[in-house]
Amino acid sequence: MKQRIITALILAPLVILGIFELSLATFILSLFVITLLGYWEWTQFVESKSRYLALVPTVAISVASFALIPFDAFSLNHLSSAHFAVLAIGSVWWVIASGLAVTYPKSTSAWQGSSLLRHCFGILTLLPFFWSVVILRANGIDQDPYHGAKLVMFVCLLVWAADSGAYFAGKSFGKRKMAPAVSPNKTIEGLIGGIITALIVAWIFAGLFDIQFTSPIQMIAITLITVVISVLGDLVESMFKRVSGIKDSSNLIPGHGGILDRIDSLTAAFPVFALLYLAF
Repeated sequence: MKQRIITALILAPLVILGIFELSLATFILSLFVITLLGYWEWTQFVESKSRYLALVPTVAISVASFALIPFDAFSLNHLSSAHFAVLAIGSVWWVIASGLAVTYPKSTSAWQGSSLLRHCFGILTLLPFFWSVVILRANGIDQDPYHGAKLVMFVCLLVWAADSGAYFAGKSFGKRKMAPAVSPNKTIEGLIGGIITALIVAWIFAGLFDIQFTSPIQMIAITLITVVISVLGDLVESMFKRVSGIKDSSNLIPGHGGILDRIDSLTAAFPVFALLYLAF
């Protein structure tokens, strides 16, 4: 626990500093490196003779996406069908993946034996996450260089608040299990506690960050959907680790496991939030 706290105290300021102070180009490059590390950890979930060979398709498709999706500041502020497509694909994937997690272990019969599907799952998990964070970070950058950073930070705060609220509510009141076959510690009461905490945080920081929603109802709806999907996103990675017999995705972050262990909820939350916020 001590190592976990020390690592968090070091990493948290660095993450916040990176979100707000890196130039857009440097931010994209840094996030792409993190995504590549996530792909490397995902190779454990793919049945392949070599993890290096398993890495090739995901990296190739990710690099190719730069040719299909404009990533200059102007284009990221005037979103095309390609931008919305990647957000929509990511959002649909998380609805499907959530269904797989909730119905585990029955759902494994549809994908467990397919290396191709496991490759696709990795791309669907990490590539829309990458682009959704980039799109949000660039939002309004021509008028306010920090507006997009506040959006990215806002989503992070929602997820962190939901995780914390779910933990304490689950410890105090948790009785009914959400998906005991995947994660025995997650409860319905914890989920409700996480949602309430995230709604409070959303209300506070939407005002502090000057994040505009069309109405309070829209803010509540987007927050609610984002939080539920983020919690289910955590379950999805737990499902893949359980099927592969893995406890942590790696030991890259002392006391915290790997990249995927830290961003599992965020990979689900960002595409969904970005789509709902920017499209509606």
